[in-house]
Amino acid sequence: MKISIASGKGGTGKTTVATNLASLISESENVLLLDLDVEEPNSGLFIGGEELFCRVVDRMIPEWNHANCTLCGLCQELCNFNSIVRIASEILVFKELCHSCYACSELCPEGALPMKANRMGVTRASQSGRLVFVDSKLDIGQEQAVPLISATKEVAKEFPDRDIILIDSPPGTSCPVIEATMDSDLVILVTEPTPFGMNDLMLAVETMKEIGRPYVVVINRYGIGDSRVEEYCINEGIEIIAMIPDDRKVAEIYSRGKLPYKEVKAFRNEICRIKDYIYKYKAENTVQ
Repeated sequence: MKISIASGKGGTGKTTVATNLASLISESENVLLLDLDVEEPNSGLFIGGEELFCRVVDRMIPEWNHANCTLCGLCQELCNFNSIVRIASEILVFKELCHSCYACSELCPEGALPMKANRMGVTRASQSGRLVFVDSKLDIGQEQAVPLISATKEVAKEFPDRDIILIDSPPGTSCPVIEATMDSDLVILVTEPTPFGMNDLMLAVETMKEIGRPYVVVINRYGIGDSRVEEYCINEGIEIIAMIPDDRKVAEIYSRGKLPYKEVKAFRNEICRIKDYIYKYKAENTVQ
């Protein structure tokens, strides 16, 4: 069972829900938590444990071999991302635009564009009890988050004994979010009852509809705004599975890098509601 926790904007409480939910479920089951916000991963601030590994992650980029090249220009024609350009007697490869599709390398008649490994970031894994945590961080200057997100998702295959995989997704509705959520069994959209929360929830809902993922909503900081988010969900037939009340104590605990569900009863009750919904959803959607 793979569950993504996502949001249309940053700062709604996505990481708060993901880390507390992962820790709560790990009290009784084997859980894998993936932080796929590779540009600014912060779930690790709240999840400790013993380090299992830390490894450099590469992506493959073509490198021009001028000695073999006949300047036929086929590579430039093949590249859908304009990352290869022929200028006079040279072939220029723009690494920032390359999507590592191998088309230019595989189809070059002279083998003049061999693929070479280029570092894009680092992936780390740690374990605390029944909770395994994996995150990746994109190197400074790297333009594309999607290849590292995809590589981090592959790490999940190294832990086949996990009962549930939870994904702390990147914020927004762009390509990184789509890559993080596209194969999830369920997406939990975290929002807040404010005009910004409402606007970005609508964008997130449209994104989930476009990629065909089932989704539900969690309203965080409930009580600070108005009822428009609830009314929108009711009108659209979107299930709200939890409403986490706004509580200064939760913010204070969170600011110290601690997990509020262990100390604040009202907060724990809502996290338990999310957990119970996941168990119910899992039972109803398990293929016999």
